[in-house]
Amino acid sequence: MSLPAVILVGGQGTRLRPLTDTTRKDMLPLVDRPLLAYTFEHLARHGVARGIVSCGHLPDQIEAAFGARYAGMALEYAVEPEPRGTGGGIAFAARELEGSFFALNGDSLREADLDELVAFHRAAGAKATILLTPVADPSRYGLVRLGGDGRVETFLEKPRPEEIDTDLINAGLYVLEPEALERVPDGRAVSIEREVFPRLAEEGSVYGLALPGYWLDVGTPESYLQAHRDVLERSFRTEVGEALGPDFTLVDPSAEVHPEARLVPPVYVGPGAVLEAGARAGSLASLGAGSSLGRGAVVENAVVGGRATVGAGSVVVGSIVGDDAEIGAGCDVRNLAVVGSGAVLGEANELDHGLRIGAGQRIPEHALRFA
Repeated sequence: MSLPAVILVGGQGTRLRPLTDTTRKDMLPLVDRPLLAYTFEHLARHGVARGIVSCGHLPDQIEAAFGARYAGMALEYAVEPEPRGTGGGIAFAARELEGSFFALNGDSLREADLDELVAFHRAAGAKATILLTPVADPSRYGLVRLGGDGRVETFLEKPRPEEIDTDLINAGLYVLEPEALERVPDGRAVSIEREVFPRLAEEGSVYGLALPGYWLDVGTPESYLQAHRDVLERSFRTEVGEALGPDFTLVDPSAEVHPEARLVPPVYVGPGAVLEAGARAGSLASLGAGSSLGRGAVVENAVVGGRATVGAGSVVVGSIVGDDAEIGAGCDVRNLAVVGSGAVLGEANELDHGLRIGAGQRIPEHALRFA
């Protein structure tokens, strides 16, 4: 019997601005579909038939994209009357659930055996079980210390170097019993990570389990690019990765690739995209629907959004160009530069060192140079 899932959405995505000025973080495109789609697909692969999307504000963009069913999973939308935090949001969305359920953040990427997580949860008799993941730099996260039986002993937020004795962190996915949320009060925001779980740890009813797989917090331009690389390189299982095929190349049949243009895998070229003579996409390039690369343009280890244009001879490397943006001819965009949706970059400009151009901004030609 499959468990239902409560999917938390609504992070502001401030570190991803200007991309999130016009699009919710969880709806940012990741190759050919929204970031949130990967969470739905992961749940569906493990038999989840009912998803309840817990929204801090109106879910218009999400509902318009996914409707009442996606990847074989029925979707419902629980819109909070006021912001309730992670604990309050889960409790609100799960208020009618009577048995075990998944709860997870919708704006991270992960691949793990959820069946194994549920089996562990039930064998332990836990009220809550946290999926854990090891990270290279634990100082940036809250650590989870476990006892020998997998019971959580303590949580340690933003530890000092001398305090780090584990590399396991909360991966933002839980198996919960309704009783775990009994003490979530109404009328104020409640954090499940900082309020609910520590109380459960004191009574010995929250467990943690590290499973092999994949996890990425998509919260910065750097991690957003990393997410594209990992999907295109098939670092974890996705429907997109399977569609890439053995040559790691996915070109929509409606795209127009000039015979003298080059595709260097892994590469994705969306519907209606155009590559003119001498243009090169890849390796690790993702070109959105209706985008275009002018003669001799190069896009490498980079994302070009839907309907965006990259002018003749321009180079976009290690950077992100938002939907409907225009990059004039002879521009050089590199090193985590971000061009917001609808921005216009005039000819012969240079963007470097993480420079960000806001949504809708217009930069005159020859205006930006890096020595």
